[in-house]
Amino acid sequence: MKTNILTAAAVSFLTMTAVAQKDEVKNAEDAIEDGNYTEAKAQLKIAEPNLGELNDKWKENFYLYKGKAYSAGSPTAEDMKTAAMAYQKAVDMGSDDAAEELNALRNNLIQDAISDQNKEDYAAAADKLYTSYELSKQDTIYLYYAANNLVQAKDYDKAVEYLELLNELDYDGSGKAYTAVNIESGERENLGSKEQMDLMIKTNQYKEPQVEDIPSKKGEIAQLIARIYMSQEDYDKAIIAIDKAKATNPEDLGLLQSEANMYYQMGEKDKAREILEEVASKDPTNPETFNNIGLMYTEIEDTQKAVEYFNKALEIDNEFNQARVNLIAAKLSKERAIIDEMNDLGMSKEDNARYDELDAKRKELYKEVLPDLEEAMRIDPDNKEIVRTAMNMYTNLGNQEKVDELKAKL
Repeated sequence: MKTNILTAAAVSFLTMTAVAQKDEVKNAEDAIEDGNYTEAKAQLKIAEPNLGELNDKWKENFYLYKGKAYSAGSPTAEDMKTAAMAYQKAVDMGSDDAAEELNALRNNLIQDAISDQNKEDYAAAADKLYTSYELSKQDTIYLYYAANNLVQAKDYDKAVEYLELLNELDYDGSGKAYTAVNIESGERENLGSKEQMDLMIKTNQYKEPQVEDIPSKKGEIAQLIARIYMSQEDYDKAIIAIDKAKATNPEDLGLLQSEANMYYQMGEKDKAREILEEVASKDPTNPETFNNIGLMYTEIEDTQKAVEYFNKALEIDNEFNQARVNLIAAKLSKERAIIDEMNDLGMSKEDNARYDELDAKRKELYKEVLPDLEEAMRIDPDNKEIVRTAMNMYTNLGNQEKVDELKAKL
């Protein structure tokens, strides 16, 4: 009989505990209705340790109210995570109300992330986008956006972790982009889904909705991974990432550019130049590629080849002044040997005659380069280094009128 009395007492205690938890959950609901979210959180914290004593319906209500309490007002990113996880548990238990709240919360997370991006707070944006992904693992686009924001935030370790996860998930990223113009900023933004785009248009915060085709992102992801590993000088992993990207998209010239950059950083400059020459053969319309090849030939003191490639860059785009400045520098590289020989000469009659020959040779070089300098000044009249270089040449050539003109420029 004593055993039965004790058992009855235990059952009575458990029943009382369950009633207490129900009261606290109900108190939290009342506090939420009154807008007293601090009190709601306090009641829910009291109820949570003994949540197992409640039946499924009361547990569902607990998580619904927890989501509401933590998502109300001006929640922090951590509060939004807490709310999202609570709503998800309520949804898993069958709550339609929680499903609606969770969807609204995810939309808020995405909008807050866009706002963070606009403020260049990329770390905060990444955190919210990753939370959006965690709430709906099939929406891998948010994991991709989170990784890109981490790259912008220069948090490369976490960025590469997310990017590698995208590779493991075989994320492709092709499909449709649902964009609209943010009326306040005037910028077109990717809103992630048709539902989100339609919702934002209804708020009158966005206009001009568009649906655009999105190409596969596999190559871009592998390229980003490779670049991060290159920045960390982990070249073995970078090579693996580049090779994987090339296998996915062998015609991606951006990948070849990255591969050339990688080998250049590794000190394998001949291989880097060969890859760039392949890029130039596949796309002969990009002056920057020809300019970069010219620079590589400059490094190995092959002036003839360097000049050839700088000229090719200018044939494509005559306004590409960077190539013109490099062309001038390549041509003037011949001056160093002339000056060195002039400085080594003695005072004999033969030496004086040789000095005059070399001086004439140097002046001919200046005459050859000056048309390039004049064009460079036309395109970039505020570049003082170009003006000073031209002024020095005109001084050596005895053209005082041009010297005075250029002095006035400076």
